[in-house]
Amino acid sequence: MNRGMNKTIGLLAHVDAGKTTFAEQLLYHTNSIRSKGRVDHQDSFLDTHELEKSRGITIFADQAMMNYQGSTYYLIDTPGHVDFSAEMERSLQVMDYAVVILSAVEGVQGHTETVWQLLRKHSIPTLFFVNKMDRTGADLQAVLEQIHQQLTPHAVMVHGELYANELEEGLVASIAEHDEQLLESYLEGSYDTEIVLNTMARLVKDSAVFPVMYGSALMDEGIDRFLRHLERLSHIEYDREAPFAARVYKVRHESQGTRLTFLKITAGRLRVRDEVQYMDHSGERIQEKVTSLRSYNGEKYTLIEEAEAGQLIAVTGLAEAAVGDGLGELRHRARYELVPALKSRVLFDPKLSVREVQRYFQMLDAEDPSLNVTWDEVLQELYIHVMGAIQLEVLEQVVLDRFKLQVAFGTPEILYKETIAGEVYGCGHFEPLGHYAEVHLKLEPGPRDSGVIFRNECHPDHLSSGYQNLVGQHVLEQEHPGLLTGSPLTDVIVTLLNGRAHNKHTSGGDFREATHRALRQGLEKAENILLEPYYMFKIKVDLELIGRVMSDIRQAHGSFNPPETSGDQAMISGTVPVATFMNYSAELASFSKGRGALSLQIGGYQPCHQSKVVIESRNYDKNADPEYTSASIFCAKGQGYSVPWDEADRHMHVQL
Repeated sequence: MNRGMNKTIGLLAHVDAGKTTFAEQLLYHTNSIRSKGRVDHQDSFLDTHELEKSRGITIFADQAMMNYQGSTYYLIDTPGHVDFSAEMERSLQVMDYAVVILSAVEGVQGHTETVWQLLRKHSIPTLFFVNKMDRTGADLQAVLEQIHQQLTPHAVMVHGELYANELEEGLVASIAEHDEQLLESYLEGSYDTEIVLNTMARLVKDSAVFPVMYGSALMDEGIDRFLRHLERLSHIEYDREAPFAARVYKVRHESQGTRLTFLKITAGRLRVRDEVQYMDHSGERIQEKVTSLRSYNGEKYTLIEEAEAGQLIAVTGLAEAAVGDGLGELRHRARYELVPALKSRVLFDPKLSVREVQRYFQMLDAEDPSLNVTWDEVLQELYIHVMGAIQLEVLEQVVLDRFKLQVAFGTPEILYKETIAGEVYGCGHFEPLGHYAEVHLKLEPGPRDSGVIFRNECHPDHLSSGYQNLVGQHVLEQEHPGLLTGSPLTDVIVTLLNGRAHNKHTSGGDFREATHRALRQGLEKAENILLEPYYMFKIKVDLELIGRVMSDIRQAHGSFNPPETSGDQAMISGTVPVATFMNYSAELASFSKGRGALSLQIGGYQPCHQSKVVIESRNYDKNADPEYTSASIFCAKGQGYSVPWDEADRHMHVQL
């Protein structure tokens, strides 16, 4: 077993920056592959799926292994297209370091900024590689300025070698600016170059500086030097002797149905036949036995008996572990920022078995939780959540290739959400004969795009901690429909204030019923607000077209910053509803004769610009939702009876 350092390195970029070609070069230079593939030749080592070959883009986050100077590197090549950014984000959870690849011609692009914001949110140390230096129009200095202006002022250019006797003066000065002690000795002219390098490695690890390297992956320029710099600047220690802990970052199914759970071991070791503990989505602790361990390199894998901290492996035997789950000592579940803004209906031949179609889509849902596959029992329809039209095209092909199933998708619809304007109190009581639970909640608006947050202010004397945890679980385990359109509730802080159980009659689902009723009753008292997804956009056009673009944005109910001009080009940025702008790229291409550039990224949710129209078109009847009611159930003379929400407060057994 390797006793050196295990390092997981993620490769991220805007589509077409040359990321996969760069990955091929790293693998070739470390003797991990015998010949270099190319995306345009459809023979790259990591883009192995037919879809990736035919489209020339990375769709699935695949991994490769390479050894270099005593370290074992796990390389994760992530999708660069915005439609597959949820797949990219799931891979971030296991990266020790990230490499952001930029084109020397195009520089910082829309998706680069999305990637950068996520890397900073997850505090992943990052290096830059400016690629395609061989191309006409390559401008290293201009790209560095873009990085400084749009991403970080702490990017430092590395021109020479990182050897103690060869350090360039400019780099030493840049590093010294970030470290007081080093700055002192630098100004005195008495610095030690080895200390400079160690300081630089520490600053990179702390995300205080971000080295910028450059070259051309296609022409094999700057790759060797990049590898030397990566080895010198990346350092990560994992505790192999600690109790086992791991994070699930990917789930896949083999053609015969075997479920593979990909995980990164963050502490300790794992052996075949070990029992692994984790929490399922209903909050139950599960213990399952690992039946095999696999070490993957591209499509190929080796069966191994044992794995240790720092390694990426796939295991069989875990039936329920979901993407983002912590295993063993790692208890918390990962949260993902990038959520789809669209939903689409799955269209399939009515002669097909509904159950079989659902089973296939549940497998896809386990692999990509952002799909959020749902079956509408009333309408007998299957829905999925998506990032965009390209993702739907790819899914159609995936379903055909894997399951031999011909499906199509309905026109994507906007995914709305709901929140509340102010603080309210909700209570729920569930007491049919032989059952008992009462819950009192406070609901208040949370920060924008924070989802649902649970807090607990209930005293254990009033309700045992076990029941308190159950309430928290029921608040967080699923999305709750709002009253306006039945869209998911978000940006709400739910606080448990009080509750009551019965020492004989309270059973499993009672607190679920009471919690849902308390939530719903609180919403009945609130001012409810409909939210819609917004894009953050950047548009670059010829100067004479900027008036037309500004007019279009206003008509689309967007807002923008003053345009910036450079020569005969103008650039404008701002936010705009997805609903009014999702088809704008075709319009822009038409009137700019293909010269205009548009980059879009999901920019969270804001109040809907046409709430009344949407609410009327949805026609949601809050009183007819089979899953939810705001009424409470009380018991008298051995008989359960219902009390409507507006009378329930005075019937409650606990008075706040």
